[in-house]
Amino acid sequence: MAGRRSFLILALALLAPIIATSGAGSAPAVAREALAPVTAADRSIGRADAPVTVVEYASFACNHCADWHRFVYPGFKARFIDTGQVRFVFRNLPTLPEEMSLPGAALARCAAPERFFDVASALMLGQDAVFRGGTREAWYAPAIAVSGRTQAQIEACVATPATLEAINRDVDSANTAGANTTPAFFVNGRRVTDRSLGGLEVAIRAAASGQ
Repeated sequence: MAGRRSFLILALALLAPIIATSGAGSAPAVAREALAPVTAADRSIGRADAPVTVVEYASFACNHCADWHRFVYPGFKARFIDTGQVRFVFRNLPTLPEEMSLPGAALARCAAPERFFDVASALMLGQDAVFRGGTREAWYAPAIAVSGRTQAQIEACVATPATLEAINRDVDSANTAGANTTPAFFVNGRRVTDRSLGGLEVAIRAAASGQ
């Protein structure tokens, strides 16, 4: 228990500067550029050479993000990722309350890369329990259990500048692309506001056909 509390405190201390960038979900008024390209530093699932890339900006403290991962993601994964049609990329865009979003982002980032989406799912599915009065220690436990790392390894990773840099890259790319709410979806670089399975399917089909 004490170790998990120290993880929370350490994550907040290291990652607090992100709040100045992401705020309550609003991005600064700057000229928008193309969505940052996907690199090896991104956390992704699906064929690297899939014809369509879907990028999600999300926060582990965002209830709409949790709802999407609970109700839409399983069908989205089965229909598009598992069939090789889509490469899905998750980028962190921490929102308030920072005592949830920042440690969540750090924990997920510090998981073994191949376990990232297992950790993300555990955090999203457990989010509601925290809002209903559960402890954040209990929220972390299932995520750490599927992370492919020990708690000590997670805590050591959170303490590295690379973790802060990775989350800041996600935040910077979100601000540049104009992703000022969560969850925000981009299909082959184009913003899609309908995040339902049907809405995303329309955008994916259009992108696959070159429209």
